[in-house]
Amino acid sequence: MKVCFTGGGTGGHVFPAFAVDEKLAEILRVGGDRYERFWIGSGLESERNWVEGAGIAYLEIKSGKLRRYLSWRLFPDLVGVVVGFFQSLAILTRERPDILFSKGGYVSVPPVLAARILRIPAVTHESDAIPGLATKINAQFVQAVCVPFAEAIATFPRKFRGKTVCTGVPSRLNRTRASADRGRQVFGISPGTPVVVVLGGSQGALQINNLVWDKLDELLELGEVVHQTGEKTFRPITRAGYHAVPFIADGLEDILAAATVVVSRSGATALADYLEMELPMVLIPLGNRASRGDQMENARRLKAVGAAEVLEGPEISGEQLVSVVRNLISHDIVRSSMVENMIPLRAEDPAGNIAGVILQTAEGTKKRRG
Repeated sequence: MKVCFTGGGTGGHVFPAFAVDEKLAEILRVGGDRYERFWIGSGLESERNWVEGAGIAYLEIKSGKLRRYLSWRLFPDLVGVVVGFFQSLAILTRERPDILFSKGGYVSVPPVLAARILRIPAVTHESDAIPGLATKINAQFVQAVCVPFAEAIATFPRKFRGKTVCTGVPSRLNRTRASADRGRQVFGISPGTPVVVVLGGSQGALQINNLVWDKLDELLELGEVVHQTGEKTFRPITRAGYHAVPFIADGLEDILAAATVVVSRSGATALADYLEMELPMVLIPLGNRASRGDQMENARRLKAVGAAEVLEGPEISGEQLVSVVRNLISHDIVRSSMVENMIPLRAEDPAGNIAGVILQTAEGTKKRRG
C-alpha cells in the first residue's frame, strides 16, 4: 500500500500523523504487505524537519491561508491555493497513492481536492471539538471524517454525519516507554523536586510566556520550571531552577513523565499527549478573538469532568497562575483526582482506529472498482 499524508502549519497538524504512520507500518508488516508513504506539505522548515525526521519523503506545494475575515492577502492566498492544487495534481498523478490521509491545516485542501479529481480515496481527521475551515471543506470530498469523540459529530452538517467515525486523537507519546529519571537528568533536576512544565505549542504562546516571566520568582519557589518558549519569543534567562528552551524536539514524553503539572494552551493534540501521560493540567486556551473557539471548547470539556484547571480570558494575571499551580503542587489528592477523572476521556488506540479507517476505505474503493 502507498499512502499520501498531508497537513501542516503547526505541530498539531503533523505529529498525530506519525502515530498513524507507525500503526499502518505495523499492521501491513504483519500481513506481509508492502508499505510506502510520502507527505505533501507547505514547505515550512520546521514542518519539513519533523516529517523528514520521521523518515517520510517530503514534497512541497504552494498554499494559501484560509481566512474567515477580509484581508488584502485574500487574493495572493487564493492564488496559492490554485497553484497548490495543480502541484498536487502533478504529484498525485506521478506517485499514484492508494489513499490520501489529511491531518488538516490549510495546506491539506489542495491535495484533497486533487485526490477527488483523480478518484483517489481520502480520509481526513479533525482533532478539535469544533471542526476547522479546512476540515469543513475537506469533508465534502473525502470518504471518511475521523473525529475525536462522539459529541464532535454533532458539530458537522447532517449531510456529513454518515461518514464521520469517532476515533480519538493519536498521541506520539507513550507513557509506558517514558522515563521520569531521563527527563530529570536532561535538565539536571534532583529527584523529588516538583517540576512545572510550560508548553505553548510548537510556536510558543506569548501570553503564557509573559505570565511565567512576570511571576518567575514565585513559580521557582514551588519547584523547577521547564519552559518551551517558542523560537520567536525565546529569552536566554539564566536562573537557578529555570530551564528555557525554544522547542523540545526529543524527549518530550520523558520530561512530561517527570512533570508534577503542565501549563499549556489547549490544542487537541497537546491534550491528547497530556491524557496519554496522565498529567495534571493548567490550561490557558486561546480565546475567540485569536481562534474559532476550539481551544476553549477543548478545555471546558476537561474542566467539566474535573480533569483540568482552566484560566480563560485576556485579563488572566500571574497571581492566578501561581495560585492554581501552588494548589496542585501542594495537594497530591487533587492531582490524583484529576488523573482519575481524565482516564475515561482517553480513547483506546486512536492511531489504530484511524489506521483501520484508512485501510478499510482503501480496500472498499478497490472492491468497488473491481
